[in-house]
Amino acid sequence: MSRRLYEVTRDFEVPFHDVDALRIVWHGHYYKYMEIGRTALLRDRGIDVEAIGEAGYRLLLVESRCRYTFPLRYGERGRVHAWFAALRPRLTIAYRIRNLTHDRCSARGQTELVALDAEGRMLPETPDDLLELIHR
Repeated sequence: MSRRLYEVTRDFEVPFHDVDALRIVWHGHYYKYMEIGRTALLRDRGIDVEAIGEAGYRLLLVESRCRYTFPLRYGERGRVHAWFAALRPRLTIAYRIRNLTHDRCSARGQTELVALDAEGRMLPETPDDLLELIHR
């Protein structure tokens, strides 16, 4: 998919505990901001953790990556954009983290999730009934 399927955004302010001695966000916290976006996206589509479990599945993160392009600093405002980049064979979620204070892209990232069945077996592709939940 080349379009941003079901995009959501969430704003945040960089707290002091996210920065290092230089008062820039430690690189690992960008994954936390991506998690905020992923959670918002899944909830927006009605497939938060409980709904996925009720459908008989679990999602397992199998790959993540992040490219840093401009730092976020203590007290600055940020925005995470999250959307489905692909639904099959795996759920691929793409992210853009924007430094709103400087109007610059701070990071781009992507995560891939696979579905597990109720017994914990990895499924070869996203099940149809999980896709139906996403498209509701």
